[in-house]
Amino acid sequence: MLIANATLADGRTVDVRVEGERIDAVEPSLPGEADVDADGKLLLPGAIDAHVHFREPGFPHKETWKTGSRSAAAGGVTTVVDQPNTDPPTTDGAGFDAKAELARKSLVDYGINGGVIEDWNPDELFSRPVLALGEVFLADSTGGMGIGRESFEEAVSRAAREGVTVTVHAEDATLFDEETLERAGEKVGREADADAWSGFRTAEAEAAAVELACEVGGRSDAEIHVAHTSTPEGIDIATEAGATCEVCPHHLFLSRADLDELGTFGRMNPPLRSEERREAVAERVQDGTVDVVATDHAPHTREEKEAGVREAPSGVPGVETMVPLLLAAAERGELTRERVRDLVAANPARVFDLPRKGEVREGMDADLALYDPEQVETIRGETLHSKAGWTPFEGHEGVFPEVTLVRGSIVYERGSGGERFGEAVGRNVRE
Repeated sequence: MLIANATLADGRTVDVRVEGERIDAVEPSLPGEADVDADGKLLLPGAIDAHVHFREPGFPHKETWKTGSRSAAAGGVTTVVDQPNTDPPTTDGAGFDAKAELARKSLVDYGINGGVIEDWNPDELFSRPVLALGEVFLADSTGGMGIGRESFEEAVSRAAREGVTVTVHAEDATLFDEETLERAGEKVGREADADAWSGFRTAEAEAAAVELACEVGGRSDAEIHVAHTSTPEGIDIATEAGATCEVCPHHLFLSRADLDELGTFGRMNPPLRSEERREAVAERVQDGTVDVVATDHAPHTREEKEAGVREAPSGVPGVETMVPLLLAAAERGELTRERVRDLVAANPARVFDLPRKGEVREGMDADLALYDPEQVETIRGETLHSKAGWTPFEGHEGVFPEVTLVRGSIVYERGSGGERFGEAVGRNVRE
């Protein structure tokens, strides 16, 4: 395949030749007839969403590997990293194998993380092609996999010996504020006091847990990656300790000010923060302090989310809207295109040791997505491809891909004739 006249994130106009699964050449001009005339549109490396919950096995009514990977491909994401809190969880060999079999339905490449519970089986787990350990839950969230400090220290030590990165869900439950939930009462749906969840899972709880994770990681010389940092304090603690961290689009583009409209559809862990904290997080994303943007794609049905603030499950869908939201922000001048590329492709490839991913360069996997930055669209949940059928970003602006390739295979394309998805070509990136 020859892609002609494409604009890269750094502004260069190039031709890109794909041979088989790899990029064969990237030059100002290459001989041959173009299969795709990009006509100056933006060509980015396929995004790596380092934090998704595709819900299989156990919860296929929320999402499946097929629906989740379609949503990824339609958003320019060509690699996903699935987290362990499924049923069964990926905490032993059998749990890993069950998920690996289901993942064969994926249109995009994937990594499968190993999980930690009080009674896990690291020997079995590390005999499988695990991408990373985690997310390791320092407080309970979906799946009830929260562990204590002693178990966390043992897990980090073992991961360090195995040379595996530890992704940490950093919240300290001893610093949660139960009184805010008591005041919220028992109202449901749009009547619920959804802001109480933000008051309950405090910013201080995140900062304390990030500090603990970095301290434990430092003693074992482990690679610590802090998931979904929602506060500037958490980001700064991780950065100063030499850990890497990610920010989710919902913590970058939404705040507690949006909860009157979102209701319990805006409940997630960690929760939305104040507008002041959101702005401080955005500054750290813009200036290069934050390493990665990842989605924590965690779909639930509408019926599940319409419960009271105590009962509604935490999490929002996001794998399809991550890159479109960031590119729309770049068009508004809030980010550069190069920064978007680094946040969703180059940096996650570096953090999680994926040497053939994350760049448009000769010899790399031909994971590519082509965008027309002038086609800024309004995001609507009903047009997205996750099984959830809704989005917390309803009405926001996005720039969606026209074509997405995974290792040279077209897995998604759209045009005047509508949309088309390709075959399930996804592979485990550790195999």
